[in-house]
Amino acid sequence: MNFLSNNNIKILKGVGEKRRVLFEKLGVFSIKDLIYYFPRSYNDMTSIYSINNAPLNTNCCIKAIPSSKIIEKRLRKNVTIYKTIVSDHSGSLTLTAFNNKFLFQKLKFNAPFYFFGKIKLNKFSKKEMVAPTIFSTDEISNIMPIYKSTENLSSKQIETTIKQVLANFSETIEDSLPNYIKEKYNLCDLKFALKNIHFPENLDFLKRAKLRLLFEELLILQLSLAVLKQKNKTNTNFKIIKNYSSEFYKLLPFKPTNSQLNAINSCLKDMHSGKSMRRLIQGDVGSGKTMVAAAVAYNAIRENLQVAFMVPTEILAEQHFSYLKNLFKNMSINVELISSSTPKKLKRRIKDNLLLDNINLIVGTHALISDDIEFSNLGLVITDEQHRFGVNQRKKLFEKGNNPHIIVMSATPIPRSLAMVMYKDLDISIINELPAGRKKIDTFLIDSSKRERAINFIIKAIDEGNQAYVVCPLVDENDELELSSAKKTFNILCEKLQPKYKIGLLHGKMLSIEKNLIMSKFINKEIDILVSTTVIEVGIDNKNATIMMIENAERLGLSQLHQLRGRVGRGNLKSYCILVSDSKNKESINRLNIIKNSNDGFFIANEDLKYRGPGDFFGIRQHGLPLLKCHKFLDDINILNTVK
Repeated sequence: MNFLSNNNIKILKGVGEKRRVLFEKLGVFSIKDLIYYFPRSYNDMTSIYSINNAPLNTNCCIKAIPSSKIIEKRLRKNVTIYKTIVSDHSGSLTLTAFNNKFLFQKLKFNAPFYFFGKIKLNKFSKKEMVAPTIFSTDEISNIMPIYKSTENLSSKQIETTIKQVLANFSETIEDSLPNYIKEKYNLCDLKFALKNIHFPENLDFLKRAKLRLLFEELLILQLSLAVLKQKNKTNTNFKIIKNYSSEFYKLLPFKPTNSQLNAINSCLKDMHSGKSMRRLIQGDVGSGKTMVAAAVAYNAIRENLQVAFMVPTEILAEQHFSYLKNLFKNMSINVELISSSTPKKLKRRIKDNLLLDNINLIVGTHALISDDIEFSNLGLVITDEQHRFGVNQRKKLFEKGNNPHIIVMSATPIPRSLAMVMYKDLDISIINELPAGRKKIDTFLIDSSKRERAINFIIKAIDEGNQAYVVCPLVDENDELELSSAKKTFNILCEKLQPKYKIGLLHGKMLSIEKNLIMSKFINKEIDILVSTTVIEVGIDNKNATIMMIENAERLGLSQLHQLRGRVGRGNLKSYCILVSDSKNKESINRLNIIKNSNDGFFIANEDLKYRGPGDFFGIRQHGLPLLKCHKFLDDINILNTVK
């Protein structure tokens, strides 16, 4: 495909300088890029419904005739609504658009058009389709591609340009898979796949195209990871000779679980081998990954190695620092903390002592990878919540040592079959037991009519000396989405409960310094109820928080709900999670019942895999490997098992 790779899209008819710039905004530079710019979705036009028979709340296509003028109504500043009515032999349907006066421009009275979208019942129990996709009779085909577009470059314009490429350059496409692989796995040719991924003749052809392109992409990924893993397994001078774990266990006020012991032993075995360790420690929320990291760090320090422990947020860094400082308080181990908030004078002293080998263990945020931070003898690098860091960020840290050992930790449970693909460059340890003393979190599913009772339940817990979270899906109110917002909920609770109870507000639009201040106040018991968006999914370890109430819980994925729930039950206090949802959707209720009935993160991850498909999980993988274009087509775990 060198011809396609080496030719800029400017040679295509209709692609001038302005359009070239727009395509480049989408990551399309060459003709090959354009061919591999796959549709984000498809409109299935194989079934055309009458208005009366069209299903509700499901994407469908109807054929109808415009039967009214377009009505324009300004709701408020910056919000204008446009409505019109279309009809067929069975009834009529209202079409609605927000702030898009051009959507209905192509419509003509008494001329048939196709309308694609979800039909819902409005407050008057009349059928309505919001923001439909509209096709004239000469534009329609059985399966229509929808491309991610940008301003001044529509999906339809992208489609037209791709049609031109496939018509004029398909003969230059060379198949990259040998025939014996295609025959063994029943894969179609690359030309067939590319034609039918963009413009499938039928659903079966589309399925075959997805399979071929996905198989090839995963195969390339697996080969890349295998090479990377082999490359990483290089010799290192940081060899652990003796196992000091029995000394470390005497520092603990509890007995480690078998999962923790296995993870520690696996790490030490790696570090004893003479090869550099590259290990992922994957544990459910609250499973004790930090203790495992501390045990491995202790062994490294006893062998006179320096340890760097990088975490994504300042509050999490402070919590890890406090835990490790307290754990090693009676040992001759110097633990320090560095972040963007560290005073300049102290930061300078820490940097000098790192270089002089006077610091054994440094905990920090991204500040650890600053160019002016140098180590004397960095032998072990640990990153927590690894998906919050890019590959290049982790690389920059371990390059500060001479091929040190590496541990990456994740509290996001991933089914083992998927983890074997996503992290094939790493050895994997799984911690699937909770430490002794941790109590099961009881989870309840309620509708909004019981919200008042839930608030009273929270007040009772606060009166007993505990704290609570209330999580909302939005920061601000949105007229188009009838969802709870953090700001509105905060105001309601303030009006209802202050001044007796202290309410805090936290969301992603705040500055980092504001977020850290609020989280610190919550941990220090200066806030009774923290109203937040999902930003608290990672980074707060408050053992005094015993209740988590999640509004509009149906809007969140199973794994995210489980992560949020993991913010309570961090200590030995009985804890609760309250899921609030008015959804009548059967699938949503089934998903929420999975969370209600299970605290097992790996079981929940497997169930999430069934609902979302494996492709969605690849969104958490950071850059540094071949860019995945086809993972969104992945809806069958067996393909992963075949390629891995």
